[in-house]
Amino acid sequence: MFGNRRTYGALLSASDEGISSNLLADRLKKLVDTGLLTKADDPSHKQKAVYSLTEKSISLVPLFVQLGAWGRRWLPSTPQYSVRAQVLEEGGPEMWFRFMDELRTEYLGARKTYDGLTVAEELQAAFDAQVIPVRIGERR
Repeated sequence: MFGNRRTYGALLSASDEGISSNLLADRLKKLVDTGLLTKADDPSHKQKAVYSLTEKSISLVPLFVQLGAWGRRWLPSTPQYSVRAQVLEEGGPEMWFRFMDELRTEYLGARKTYDGLTVAEELQAAFDAQVIPVRIGERR
């Protein structure tokens, strides 16, 4: 949802958790089988598939926000990995529904209903603001 990683290779190579290839393949299959993702051939590459969110999965955004808020309170995390949950929680239902509309535009081809900075861009900016100082500090 946050990284616009839509192919198996992108999901595997950009996994912060270091997920194994067989576990990722199994999870993607289960998500497709349950209707949370769709899988389509990538028109630019014969051997690639593109995964997309479905309306069923997009409708879970408010639940994910609540899970993120709970996790921020009760589980150890770093600011860089909890900041998006914080921004969404503080943004409230208006932000959640805007985000859902953006996801529908991106994944389902719905008509764009917003102007200006997207929620995805706000979340990325908050993440970058946490990550960049860490990276600069690591270079010293």
